[in-house]
Amino acid sequence: MIAIRRKIRKMLFDVRRLMGMEAQAVLLGQIRAEQIIAKPVIASLADAEFRVFSQWGEDGILSWLVDVIGPTTNSFVEFGVEDYHESNTRFLLHARGWRGLVIDGSESNIAAIQADQIAYKHDLIALASFITRENIAGLLHANGFGERVGILSVDIDGVDYWVLEAIDARCDIIVVEYNDLFGMAPVSVPYDGSFVRLDQHWSGMYWGASLAAFRHLLEGRGYVFAGTNRAGTNAFFVDSAHAGKLGDRLEQKVSWPCRMREVRRQDGTLALKTYAEAGQQIAHLPLVNVATGAAVRVADALAEGPP
Repeated sequence: MIAIRRKIRKMLFDVRRLMGMEAQAVLLGQIRAEQIIAKPVIASLADAEFRVFSQWGEDGILSWLVDVIGPTTNSFVEFGVEDYHESNTRFLLHARGWRGLVIDGSESNIAAIQADQIAYKHDLIALASFITRENIAGLLHANGFGERVGILSVDIDGVDYWVLEAIDARCDIIVVEYNDLFGMAPVSVPYDGSFVRLDQHWSGMYWGASLAAFRHLLEGRGYVFAGTNRAGTNAFFVDSAHAGKLGDRLEQKVSWPCRMREVRRQDGTLALKTYAEAGQQIAHLPLVNVATGAAVRVADALAEGPP
């Protein structure tokens, strides 16, 4: 079923390109970006959102952040990209000529990227590798992205916290997908180098780390939390060296609650339940409090309440 969906998505992308719709979408994104940056102040990152290639409004948020802070380098790293048709950085590649490294654990996904004209029309490295905390820093350094990166986007639906912790490159902007089900506690799933989301629990809800965990890690490393997207799935952090520029243009750093209903039944079909409704299904599973190192359970995180 997944393979069929990917074939259909590729076909739709090819049709979109042949009809000139992809170029038109990029142009409309550029126009919208100029309209948003013209505003002297926005209330929250949600006001900068628009979507060209991203799943939600990340294209707009990243475009706005780039315009406001002026990154030190026009480079990006994004991993967990699948076939890169839906991603956080593709708009910057098309619209602004950024260079980048994308990584995915599937060789077929990377082959699909390399077969796409984006691979030769742009400065893009596509690498097949199952990412772990043991190999990520080496992968970045080996491909020339180990020192300074303009944007780092982390989304592997698994041990994201531990992988991010192992990255030593300094970044102007970091985007992380967080698990809103884990609430206010600074918790992550325990490290497992072979972690695969749906293999861990049939609901698909046992993965990643809370927003509080990422704030604990990144604020401790000199990054400033800028807010989340309105969907409550991705959080944005900026190097504190840019904090003054950000503060002049952003009124509030809002954490939006996640409204997604992606919980699955045991047969793999969508149950259409919210994150909150899925909590009891995984309440017994282990977590790690990243601030203290203590072993806890999902139930303990739920007891601290929603973010």
